[in-house]
Amino acid sequence: MQRLYDFLRRHPTGVDSFWAVLFFGVSMLNVTGEPDISRPLKIVAVPVVIALSTALALRRKWTQAMFWLTLGAGLLQLGAGIVAGFYDIAMFVILYTVAASEVPRWVSRTALGWGLAAAPLYFLRYGVDKGANDVDNVLFAIFMIVPFVLAWVLGDSLRTRRAYYAQLVERNQRLEKEREAQSKVAVAAERARIARELHDVVAHNVSVMVVQADGAAYVMDVAPEQAKEALQTISGTGRQALAEMRRLLGVLRTGEPQESEDYVPQPDVEQIEVLVEQVRAAGLTVDFAVEGAPRPLPSGVELTAYRIVQEALTNTRKHGGPEAKASVRLVYFDDGLGLLVEDDGRGAAHELYQDGGADGAGHGLIGMRERIGMVGGTLDAGPRPGGGFRISALLPLKKR
Repeated sequence: MQRLYDFLRRHPTGVDSFWAVLFFGVSMLNVTGEPDISRPLKIVAVPVVIALSTALALRRKWTQAMFWLTLGAGLLQLGAGIVAGFYDIAMFVILYTVAASEVPRWVSRTALGWGLAAAPLYFLRYGVDKGANDVDNVLFAIFMIVPFVLAWVLGDSLRTRRAYYAQLVERNQRLEKEREAQSKVAVAAERARIARELHDVVAHNVSVMVVQADGAAYVMDVAPEQAKEALQTISGTGRQALAEMRRLLGVLRTGEPQESEDYVPQPDVEQIEVLVEQVRAAGLTVDFAVEGAPRPLPSGVELTAYRIVQEALTNTRKHGGPEAKASVRLVYFDDGLGLLVEDDGRGAAHELYQDGGADGAGHGLIGMRERIGMVGGTLDAGPRPGGGFRISALLPLKKR
């Protein structure tokens, strides 16, 4: 049954043609069997019936042309003096079709105007009932107008509903496209965040492991205990790096943190001191100080602060030279957290602290700027006047 319905819906002209053939047969029987129509008028009525039947068959394919054909058939019927019959039902159908279709609005209003004028013109052509008073004749004329009005109103309501449905479909498609675009932006932002996390984790921990490995190789023969300590540090740093990377890859796979024994919480401000101790153990002298009253901070601010210090100390080990020393200052303000990381080493090359760098270098500092931009902070990074490198950041605390 559903297949039949789908077939009929795909071939509306065929369905209309079927009903038009039946309509033509019944109409011709009505014309030939009507005693009030003379033989000459019956001959004239045949093209009227043919025109109306054709209009029914092609009403949805060529709506506007079929309206004018129906109007011409009605005027011919009126001019020839052919009384109303079964075949005039086609006029209501065509009026409904014009009102419901996507023809220009002036055509629809013209059809309504002719529908309103049909009954008065008919009474002017054939006269009124002499046995009834004027009020009855007027009421009867108005009553004859009602079917035309109803046909147009039903068609126009269907047209309005179709237009409304089309707007809903268009709006839904637009919203779907917007959601897809927003999803792509969110995915890109999440990938960028994970890329920054991986960069910070790998750059810091691998740097510590390389320094410790070099130290262990240097003292392996003369100081086995120191070499053993260096190897233990490498082992612990490697496990920490693997745990953090496993957490990040878990988020990348599922979008949610993985609950397991290897789960590592997001680093916060309190772990900066642990980070400093780890760097000290790797051989870099670091002075660490906290000013102001420590207090809980938003998780995004704490993670940003940790990663900035981590990246800054990693850069000091890379570019500061073997004798470099660093200092880390955390300052708690009423409305923000200040970070100051300095070293007295050689400092980084100029292109490393420019946005991007012609050779693609400087991604760590670019990541810092992106992180700070996400929390609405400011960053100043560059060489110190007296030598070395300085990174100064201010992370604001949003008040609720």
